[in-house]
Amino acid sequence: MQWYQRIQQVWQTKEVRNDILFVLLILVIFRIGAHIPIPGIDTGNLREFFASNQILGLLNLFSGGGLENFSIMMLGVGPYITSSIIFQLLVMIVPKLEELSKEGENGQRKINQYTKWATIPLAVLQGYGFITLMQRQGGGVSLIGDLTFFQYLTAIVTVTAGTMLLTWLGDLISERHIGNGVSLLIFAGIIAGLPTALQQTLLAFDISQLTTVVLFALIALATVVGVVFITEGQRQIPVTYARRVRGMTQYGGTNTHLPLRVNQGGVIPIIFAISVIIFPSMIAQFFVQAKSAWLSNTAEYIIQLFNNQIFYGVFYFILVVAFTYFYSAVVFKPDQVAENLQKQGGFIPGIRPGRPTAEYLQATVNRINLTGSIFLGVIAVLPLILQAYTGMSTLVVGGTSLLIVVSVVIESVKKVEAQLEMHDYDVY
Repeated sequence: MQWYQRIQQVWQTKEVRNDILFVLLILVIFRIGAHIPIPGIDTGNLREFFASNQILGLLNLFSGGGLENFSIMMLGVGPYITSSIIFQLLVMIVPKLEELSKEGENGQRKINQYTKWATIPLAVLQGYGFITLMQRQGGGVSLIGDLTFFQYLTAIVTVTAGTMLLTWLGDLISERHIGNGVSLLIFAGIIAGLPTALQQTLLAFDISQLTTVVLFALIALATVVGVVFITEGQRQIPVTYARRVRGMTQYGGTNTHLPLRVNQGGVIPIIFAISVIIFPSMIAQFFVQAKSAWLSNTAEYIIQLFNNQIFYGVFYFILVVAFTYFYSAVVFKPDQVAENLQKQGGFIPGIRPGRPTAEYLQATVNRINLTGSIFLGVIAVLPLILQAYTGMSTLVVGGTSLLIVVSVVIESVKKVEAQLEMHDYDVY
């Protein structure tokens, strides 16, 4: 089926069309909220500051410009992502949470509820941190003006409410099965910033930068091809179901396969890595002017360390690889898969059912993740390598943005196609 026929089919399928229109409406609400400033905040000096700060510029990109506007949604879904990372770690080390995660949908719903409750204090802390940081910048002059205690409190409450609203909107999007709500909100923020970035690039362009633009275009193409290749790649494990006879009916006796994706986390490892890599520099900013000499020197050293492109690139690469393994361990449970296969009379040829099957699946997943995570990490740091030769810091944002945009598009297209197939089965 041609692409235009597929689009026509999507539009003619009422349920899918309504879901897509609903998601677009949510994204429009998000974009409107990203341009509503916090009451009492002077945002006149913020744009230039964010344009000159690489770490905050990256944060501003994922908030859809909400940070430089000091909008009610300036924190984006960052606190929720941090809370999700914390609880996914806790599930692996806290027995009660691990038992809760095994209770199926009901247990997962409780963990999600705990994650959202933990988002509130994290949003309060992050909101306080950003406002304090903006007041300490600009050569001793606050970038957001002098705030009274009431204005300070109002700003923190407002941005916390904005984060919780975005979390709720993300859940509404996820319920429509068009894609992951958090990923689509980040995707919308990136897409919204592309026209401005393109305009700035065109205004600053001269013929001497032609080589740089060509190299960036090649990197962008390699990123798109690489992400599609990794996202679509999978290892098919052969599975055979034993033949069983009950009365006059025969069950089983079929051969099928168990698909293992090369990158089971999709775009989530990238988002996790970015959330972590910006954290040390952000915290260090608060202690640069500390009265204690050793604390101030340590904060300055951390900032300089993360401004070092070699260290930044290596650390970013390691985080992408680590979070790919981490997320795979969260979403894929070899013991449960092996147990389910054994209960259903299935087995992997040449592998004994039970524990040996679980060990085989774990070893296979580890080998797949090694290839997928390294490939994803290399694609992530390619723009940094190009920046080292061109001196254009915008390439860092561009490469990371492409990774997220392409992954989210692929995921959303797959989910729309799955809904179309389900609708076809219902019709026939």
